[in-house]
Amino acid sequence: MNFDEAAAVVTAPGAPFVIDEITVRGAPTRVFRNCPPTLREVYAPNRTRDGVFLVYEEERWSFSESMAAVDALASVLVREFGVVKGDRVAIGMRNYPEWVLSFAAITSIGAISVSLNAWWTTEEMDYALGDCGAKVLVADRERVERAAGSCARLGIAILAVRLGDSNPVTEGRLVRWENVVPQAVAAGATMPDVSIDPDDDATILYTSGTTGFPKGAVSTHRAVTQALMAFGCRSAIDGVRKAANADPLVSVLAPVDPTSFILIVPLFHVTGCVPVMLSCFFAGLKLVIMYKWEPERALQLIERERVTNFVGVPTQSWDLLETPNFAKYDTSSLLAVGGGGAPAPPELVKRVANSFTSGRPQIGYGMTETNAYGPANSGQDYIDKPSSTGKAVPVIRVEVRDDAGAALGPNEVGEIWFNGPNLIRGYWNKPEATAETIVDGWLRSGDLGKTDDDGFIYVVDRAKDMVIRAGENVYCAEVEAAIYEHPSVMEAAVFGVPHERLGEEVGAAVYCKEGHSITVEEVQAITREKLANFKVPSKVWIVSHPLPRNPAGKFLKRELRDTLV
Repeated sequence: MNFDEAAAVVTAPGAPFVIDEITVRGAPTRVFRNCPPTLREVYAPNRTRDGVFLVYEEERWSFSESMAAVDALASVLVREFGVVKGDRVAIGMRNYPEWVLSFAAITSIGAISVSLNAWWTTEEMDYALGDCGAKVLVADRERVERAAGSCARLGIAILAVRLGDSNPVTEGRLVRWENVVPQAVAAGATMPDVSIDPDDDATILYTSGTTGFPKGAVSTHRAVTQALMAFGCRSAIDGVRKAANADPLVSVLAPVDPTSFILIVPLFHVTGCVPVMLSCFFAGLKLVIMYKWEPERALQLIERERVTNFVGVPTQSWDLLETPNFAKYDTSSLLAVGGGGAPAPPELVKRVANSFTSGRPQIGYGMTETNAYGPANSGQDYIDKPSSTGKAVPVIRVEVRDDAGAALGPNEVGEIWFNGPNLIRGYWNKPEATAETIVDGWLRSGDLGKTDDDGFIYVVDRAKDMVIRAGENVYCAEVEAAIYEHPSVMEAAVFGVPHERLGEEVGAAVYCKEGHSITVEEVQAITREKLANFKVPSKVWIVSHPLPRNPAGKFLKRELRDTLV
């Protein structure tokens, strides 16, 4: 059974993912009929679920314990901090259980959750807190220390998490989590009664901001919940195909583990927030939280917790496979290995397909502006088309358009545009940027891509990262994929280098696996074998340290170029 046939099954009348067309912000929009209208309804079933919801180091939080804390925190925000519908409450901390609980409490009372990048400097946090107009900041010790001055100046109260013995100096109001939330739980605090509309704002996620200050991408409750339904629909399509195409004997004998995710990306990034964390709320799944990314620790947790889903950036899949003790760990519970954030080289797809007992490679192409949902590729489709990011579920439309906005045919390269109920409504306080990105209800991705004759999407490159060498377009992802086929390569980033005569020439930075080496000539030789001469990097740097990335896992190519050239 192919993708389209399975999609027809799960969206048919009476099926769980039946689709309607309604008007959203004045435009006809295809939506999932059975989608929860707001995030408040997404969380509600977890109050009566059994079992473990959150695992953090040696801490284990049941669903009921977690929801009691969510209800208590919601009550504290309303009663102690005066938060009302529409207020912005910022979260600034590493991946702690309190991040998860705070997000659920904030969005349950009609406030807007603002995700702050935990890697930001004091200046960057100051900008975002002022830009969003936050009323409260929920933060851990490091972020409290960085933001205390800004919060005092801006009149933002701080709810501090896991301060330990530290006593941060601040001229503003600071309340310790342990002094209010456990007491509210003990008192049996219930969720405040607030009426929320699907088109009310729910989240502000700041874009990665590789140039200048970031933009706050604003999503409504409908956008987030419809994205969650789209991820669920995609899983249902894969399940229908697997059942239809399975060997019955294998299906009976194969052990099945309860679905669970390991959180290996930041919660302030859309991947960690929506398809990982909120999917666990949505479907009642276990979420295993790491203190920080360490490949061997991830393998230990995968074995201990019988994790089924590994969602990160391609580098993390490489890290896992390159761990010296990889073979000694039991990874048989893994069913899906992949994620998004950057293109995965075809060589990595092969490695994943051949290295796990049950784990199949997968990739998704989404953005902050699409709540992480977009075309996805997995299983045999991904093995057959390792350069493709796959197809989107029927509620989402994807087109490749030329510079004039006209749709292009198969195998023609243009900008990828999205349309669907999962899109942001715009950027916070930035109408010009909103108008530039969202045109007639369609979102311009800024990515170059194409479709093939089967309707599969291929992301060729970021439009702004494409190298134009003497009038010839060089797509960086294509050159990177060729370099990754060399067995010594751990990371490769391709970018444009200014050239007086050619305009630009192709540059590449390469970082090798531990114990391996490669020469400039070998990098050029492997690309010359697979690509036209004008695509072969004329400038190659072999570096001794991992390449710089932003929190979304994308290479900081401008920083690389400025450092190396």
